[in-house]
Amino acid sequence: MAVMWTEDLSTGVSLIDEQHKELFKRVNDLLLACSKGKGREEAVKAIDFLGEYIVMHFGAEEKYMRENDFPGYQAHKKQHDGFVAEFKEIKQRMEQNGPTVDLVVKINHFLIDWLINHIKKTDKALGAFLKNKI
Repeated sequence: MAVMWTEDLSTGVSLIDEQHKELFKRVNDLLLACSKGKGREEAVKAIDFLGEYIVMHFGAEEKYMRENDFPGYQAHKKQHDGFVAEFKEIKQRMEQNGPTVDLVVKINHFLIDWLINHIKKTDKALGAFLKNKI
């Protein structure tokens, strides 16, 4: 089952929204591959992408927050740091054991949970704040 980008996920900050849409695309690529029995191969691509994505995307969001004195910066950054820690654990498991079925399922749940909870709540609050700043 695909996760769909809908306008209610928009932060109103075009750079952030475009990056989120790319993340949705990648998660959907992984879900589609899983439905075709090719999730293990796609999981390796997803991990490679995420390694680059989180540096770029979190860096962009955190820059906006710092430059605009976002009052929720510390809490938002803490969520990013938690994502990074979880990602590192997943990546380490991938390097040690390869893309096992259990790990592919974990990646799917981890990413979908992040998309729904972090973007809908935390990033939307950031977007509402930035709306009057940029």
